[in-house]
Amino acid sequence: MKVVILAGGLGTRISEESHLKPKPMITIGEAPILWHIMKYYSFYGINEFVICCGYRGYVIKEYFADYYLHRSDVTFNFSNNNDIEVHSNVAEPWKVTVVDTGLHTQTGGRVKRIQKYIGNDTFMLTYGDGVSDVNINELISFHKQHKKIATLTAIQLSGKFGVLEIDDNQTITRFTEKGKEDGGWINGGFMVLEPQIFEYLQEDSTILERKPFERLTELGMLAAYKHHGFWQCMDTLRDRNLLEGLWSSGQARWKVWND
Repeated sequence: MKVVILAGGLGTRISEESHLKPKPMITIGEAPILWHIMKYYSFYGINEFVICCGYRGYVIKEYFADYYLHRSDVTFNFSNNNDIEVHSNVAEPWKVTVVDTGLHTQTGGRVKRIQKYIGNDTFMLTYGDGVSDVNINELISFHKQHKKIATLTAIQLSGKFGVLEIDDNQTITRFTEKGKEDGGWINGGFMVLEPQIFEYLQEDSTILERKPFERLTELGMLAAYKHHGFWQCMDTLRDRNLLEGLWSSGQARWKVWND
C-alpha cells in the first residue's frame, strides 16, 4: 500500500519558517516533520510514498536526492578527483515519488494529479504537517471492515476545524467545513481511500474536504475512525514549538520507531 502525502501548500500561518521552505520541511529536532510522518508509516511496514509538492517543491526533491548525505558520515577527498566516501550509510527501506502538483492546486486537485502513480489500489493519504499515534494497522482493518470509499481519522478538538457528525455505524452523516462548535470530531488526516475517489476529483480547484467528501457523505461512503490518542498539527509557530518541546523532552508519542 502507498501513502500519499500532501506537501504543496504555502504555509502562510507559519510564515516565520515557510518563507524559505515548504511547511513539511520545517524541522522537529533535526529532521523535517515530513520525515517524522514517513518514519511513522514505515514502522507499520508501509514504505512507498508519493509526495504531492507545490510551493518550493525543489527543497523536498533535493532533500531526498541527498538523503544518504544528510544521514551518514561522509569523507570528501578533494585531492583524489573529489571522491566521496560514505561511512555507515543510513538507508531507509523507502521508495519515494516526488510529484510537482502545482503551486496553487487544491487538495483534491493534487490527489487527482498523482492518480497514475496509484493505479487501482487502495492507498493512504495524509497531510504533511501533522503527527499522531493512531494505530495504522487498526485503521486499515477498520476501513476494510466498513467497505467505504474513504475513511478518515476523526479526532476531537475545539474550534477552528471542519466538524463531522458520525452515526452509530461510524459513518459520517454530515461534513461541515470550518465549523465553530466546540468538542466536535474533526478530520485529522491519516486517511484510507479506494481508487474510486478519483471519480469525485475533477480539476486543480477541487478541494477534497468539500464537494468530494460532501458527496461521499450523501452516499454514506465516508467513514470515521475515531482516534482518542495523540494528534497534533503544525499550523503555527506555536504548534511547531510544542512539537519541538515534546521531541526534545522524549515525550513525542508519535516516535514509535527505534533509532
